[in-house]
Amino acid sequence: MRAYLAVAVAALYVLTGFAADYPSRPIRVIVPFTAGSASDMLARMVGPKLTDAWGQQVVIDNRPSAGGTVAGGIVASAAPDGQTLMFTSSGFAGAAALYEKLPYDPLKDFTGVTLLAVTPLVLVVSSSLGVKTVKELIALAQQKPGQINFGSSGIGSGTHFGGELFKLSAKINVTHIPYRGTPEALTDTMSGRIQFFVSPVLPAMPLIRSGRVVALGVTSPQRLPMLQDVPTIAEAAIPGFEYEGWYGVFAPARTSRAVVNKLSQEIARALAMSDVQDRILREGAAPKSMTPEQFDRMVREEIIMRGKIFKAAGAKAE
Repeated sequence: MRAYLAVAVAALYVLTGFAADYPSRPIRVIVPFTAGSASDMLARMVGPKLTDAWGQQVVIDNRPSAGGTVAGGIVASAAPDGQTLMFTSSGFAGAAALYEKLPYDPLKDFTGVTLLAVTPLVLVVSSSLGVKTVKELIALAQQKPGQINFGSSGIGSGTHFGGELFKLSAKINVTHIPYRGTPEALTDTMSGRIQFFVSPVLPAMPLIRSGRVVALGVTSPQRLPMLQDVPTIAEAAIPGFEYEGWYGVFAPARTSRAVVNKLSQEIARALAMSDVQDRILREGAAPKSMTPEQFDRMVREEIIMRGKIFKAAGAKAE
């Protein structure tokens, strides 16, 4: 019995001691989307706070490709020491639901660290399209079945899910055009190369404010404070329509629970800081943290739900 207790105490000392020394070198944060995407913006808000707290540089590494699955593969194969993290979007759950084959197991190869923020999305069109309301966009799509294109930040991404949910709910035949990230999809929406985009609010706000894209509706159940003149999609055309995207942090599976908890707690502390909260809220999202256990449970439920919607919409991983 004494020998067993000695081993247990030694193991606990190793775990807590390792967490106390963590991080021992710069932290690499993999972002599955391009610079300027919402995931990237959040990583660059939180990263400096971790540097301030621990004295180790947080290096942002953007790896946009295949709806975030390339970045996922990098993190899944990284050493489980907490030195490589992924700041990503709800597209993580979308890719898990949509792709038949992935370079990782979304449930076995990752451990959730924390939720970062939740956000409604905003349906935007080019100002040159001549469409001013959600009903007008739906009518245009009905007049031109298969000829209206919508963009996303990648196959399986949160914006892809938002577009497919809108397509399914509006009962329209539109074509999905995937991009490497949100900035590229917004650029082509602005230029008129694609007709609409269900975009994260954060990166869309500058284009909405400047009039380069027109916001038709938001996916939240209530109007947003920074877009008071923009109706919800539910009130504008599709009663009951609602969708909320999210952003979170993952570490490789088998990362020490003590390290995961330390990360989760420090990120939660950063999210509670007034300057971080103000920046996130100002751009239309809401900071929100979770324990690792809560986040893991939420992700599992999201994968199941998104799979059902993608199947109903006929979406495929082209």
